[in-house]
Amino acid sequence: MTREEKSQVIEELTAELADSSNIYLTDISGLNAGATSDLRRACFKANVKMAVVKNTLLEKAMEASDKEFGELPSVLKGNTSVMYSETGNAPAKLIKNFRKKSEKPLLKGAFIEEAVYIGDEQLDALVDIKSKDELIGEIVSLLQSPAKNVVSALKSGGGTIAGIIKTLSEKEG
Repeated sequence: MTREEKSQVIEELTAELADSSNIYLTDISGLNAGATSDLRRACFKANVKMAVVKNTLLEKAMEASDKEFGELPSVLKGNTSVMYSETGNAPAKLIKNFRKKSEKPLLKGAFIEEAVYIGDEQLDALVDIKSKDELIGEIVSLLQSPAKNVVSALKSGGGTIAGIIKTLSEKEG
């Protein structure tokens, strides 16, 4: 690989790191061609982008990035694949599900919304992370609960003014 090609790859990786708020570093060494193909297919279905990268080039891209990757460059040893995702827990769920049939991929580390996770033992914690949409859904349902209670209480007392007043007086007591 020429110096120009390396520079080009580093620029592309730096741009990819800048565009992604969820980045997983994994080790897929030892997977045969069929298993690797299955993993890529699973990534595609889960809307996770996966690429095998050279550690030195990824490390340089991390250094060039505006993000603070903390100890993440320290895990760049051996075979490294990068998974990019819009949803923070999608790659973790994919890895956990894939490992029902295989020992790999192993999680080396992850960068999720500016938090750094190091080591395969973090996988369960990453699976439990709620996505932005899941959090918004929970907040909306929590906000709706009191309003639903008032509406149902008003309906139960009947639609008359007397029923509404009776319901409100019972609520205060």
